[in-house]
Amino acid sequence: MSASPLPEDGPALGLIVNPVAGMGGSVGLKGTDGPRVLEEARRRGATPQAQERAYVALSRLAELAAPLRLVTGSGELGETPAREAGLDPLVVHRREPGISSAADTRALAETLASRPVDLILFVGGDGTARDVLGAVGDGVPMLGVPAGVKMHSAVFGTNPRNAANLAALFLQRSPRAPLRDAEVMDLDEAAFREDRVSAQLHGYARSPYERHLAQHAKSGGHPGEDGSLAGASRQVAARMRPGCLYLLGPGTTTRRVSEALGVPSTLLGVDAVLDGESVGLDLDERSLLGLTADHETYLVVGVLGGQGSLFGRGNQQLSAAVIRRAGRDRIIVVSSVEKLAALDEPVLRVDTGDDDLDAQLSGYLRIVTGHDRSTVLKIST
Repeated sequence: MSASPLPEDGPALGLIVNPVAGMGGSVGLKGTDGPRVLEEARRRGATPQAQERAYVALSRLAELAAPLRLVTGSGELGETPAREAGLDPLVVHRREPGISSAADTRALAETLASRPVDLILFVGGDGTARDVLGAVGDGVPMLGVPAGVKMHSAVFGTNPRNAANLAALFLQRSPRAPLRDAEVMDLDEAAFREDRVSAQLHGYARSPYERHLAQHAKSGGHPGEDGSLAGASRQVAARMRPGCLYLLGPGTTTRRVSEALGVPSTLLGVDAVLDGESVGLDLDERSLLGLTADHETYLVVGVLGGQGSLFGRGNQQLSAAVIRRAGRDRIIVVSSVEKLAALDEPVLRVDTGDDDLDAQLSGYLRIVTGHDRSTVLKIST
């Protein structure tokens, strides 16, 4: 595709892509912070995800926001996906060999803030959001294209296309999308891998907001959940079919199903159960695909509090390929009524990275909320 010339006027968008964002998800590493973890992710066969997600967002943005001045870093930091999307960016930072991605993120963010630009669009996860915020503070609005493993912060679009839609709404002169103070959260990955959740609020970023396009920060449990979740979990466990494989996603809700079965579990991993027995703990995508090849498979997942996410946030081991093996009709969602009622809007979201699968998953799905109790909620991208 030929590149569009850089206009001399119009809004200026700064672009930062974290090339390694999300690589640890499908291989069960729960993040990619630090060179040792990145090396392990590659050893396990992980492949980069950020460039494709950047391309999806930028292609959509090229359709919506013209004229647009795009300012970014060289190569995978933004130039490559921008040119692939038909844009002609101004490169203001060149990556040097041996520089870590976090250092490049901070250096490029500082350069973009000094230009200045109207908005920084970054592609990554919570760690990338933390690095951008640390470099620019509240001096420049920022918005994330979700591409990491951990995306608990409120600075992200609900998926790459919606991040582009929201960026375009903000960049247009009038009326433009409003700004809000959005939480930037990050988890301690070392604790995360040890099945402990240790979250820290790193600050608030000015970020564009539109209800249907922006995700909310992850929230914790709600008072009154225990009784209904215990009943729902016992019911799911009791109705498991002989000879069928059940994959239990991460979270405290699905852990209750393991407790009802009396089998071991991992709080933040994907576990497998067959005929009431554990057949795998903290499994990666490759292991899950191996198990599903020989058994009819059901997926048991909870709802991510505050965001309403089913797939694509912290459970990337349940990849598009794994979900297809199970099929939409064999997805069992368990949630308390309190968690569903606390959502900003009554929809659950999927962001698998596969547009066709996301479309197949959309529609209405029954949610188990207690013993012999359920509700129906809309699934959306």
